[in-house]
Amino acid sequence: MSAPRILLLAGEPSGDQYGGALAQALRRRYPDAGLVGTGGPEMRSAGVELIEDIDTMAVMGFVEVVPKLWGSWQLKRRICDLMDERRPDLVVLIDYPGLNMRLARAAKERGLAVLYYVPPKVWAWRTSRAKALAEITERVAVVLPFEVDLLRGWGVEATYVGHPLLERSDDVPDRESFCKQWGLDPSRRLLAILPGSRAQEVRRHIEPFGRIADLVARARRDVLPVFSRAASIHAAAFHRTGFPFVDDARALLRHADAALIKSGTATLEAAIEGTPHVVAYITNPITMAIGKHLLVADHIALPNLVAESRLVPELLQEQVQPHTAGHLLLDLLDHTSEIRSQQVVGFERVRDRLGTPGAAGRVAAMAEELIERGRA
Repeated sequence: MSAPRILLLAGEPSGDQYGGALAQALRRRYPDAGLVGTGGPEMRSAGVELIEDIDTMAVMGFVEVVPKLWGSWQLKRRICDLMDERRPDLVVLIDYPGLNMRLARAAKERGLAVLYYVPPKVWAWRTSRAKALAEITERVAVVLPFEVDLLRGWGVEATYVGHPLLERSDDVPDRESFCKQWGLDPSRRLLAILPGSRAQEVRRHIEPFGRIADLVARARRDVLPVFSRAASIHAAAFHRTGFPFVDDARALLRHADAALIKSGTATLEAAIEGTPHVVAYITNPITMAIGKHLLVADHIALPNLVAESRLVPELLQEQVQPHTAGHLLLDLLDHTSEIRSQQVVGFERVRDRLGTPGAAGRVAAMAEELIERGRA
C-alpha cells in the first residue's frame, strides 16, 4: 500500500513547534509519508514540504487581521487547490482557527478526513465554533483538560492528549552557562520580560513592558530585567529598551525569579517551569471591546484556566502600567511574599492537571486510525 499523504497546517510559532513534533511522530509510523503544509522551521526540519511560512501568517485580533484578509484568501485558495490535486489521506489543522476553521470545512466538503489538533478556544469566546467542529471534523485532539467535556457536550469527538509543552527535551543550560552565553551578571536576580512572538504583539508591548522593567530595576538594584526575543522579531526592537535580551525563552523562564508575560502559551511555559509571573495584554481598543463582549471565560491566563482559580494577576489595556505591574512584580521577587508562595504551590497543581508527556505520539495514533479507516 502506498505511503499516506498528510496535509499539516500551522500558522504561528507555537503551532510550528507542535507540528514539528507531530511530523516526527508521523514519520515513525509512516517513514515514507508525504507531508506538506504551512509552518515554520520546526516543521521544515521535520521533513514537511512548506507551501507558506508562518512569518507571513501570524496575526491576532479582529481589527489587526483586516490588512491580511487578501493574503489569507489567496492562501486558502492555494491550499484548496492542493487538496484537489493531491487528495491527502488526512488533513491536520494545528491551532490558528481564523484560517484553519475555514480550511477544515473546505476539506470536509471534499470528503477528506479532518483532525484538529489544539482546537479553537471555544471556552473563551465564539462557542458557536464548537458546533462547527462537530460538523467538520472526525476527531479533535485537545491539550487542556477542561476542554474535553465542553466539546463533547456539543457532539465533538474530543480526546485529551496532554500538553505538547511537557514533551520537550530538557536541554536547558544551567544558570551559570546561560548567563555566560548571554553576557548576564550571574550575581543579579533575573526578571524575565516576554512581550510576545508576533511582530504586532511586540510593537504594542515592548515600550510599556520596558517602563515596567525600568521601575523594577530602579527599585531593586539586584534585579536585572532581561527580554526574550522570538526568532522572527528583529533585534532592533529590543535594543531600544536599554535592557539585555536573549533568544532562549525557556532557559530565561527557568532561571528567572519572576516574569512579566504577554498572555498566551508562554504563561503556561512559566507555570511548568515554576516561575512566578504577571500576565499582561494590550491590543487594539476595538479588538478589546469586541473581545470583552464575546468573552465567556472567567480568566485569560492559561495557568488560571487550568487551575480554575486566579493564580496569576491579569492586567489588560490601561491596567498595564508601571505602578501596577511593577509593584506586583516586586512582590513576586520577594521570596517570602504570600503571592509568590501561592503561585509556586498553584503551579504544581497546574503541572499535575496537564497530564504526562507524549502528546505528539497520541495525536499521531489518532491520525493513523483515521488514515487506516479511510483506506479500509
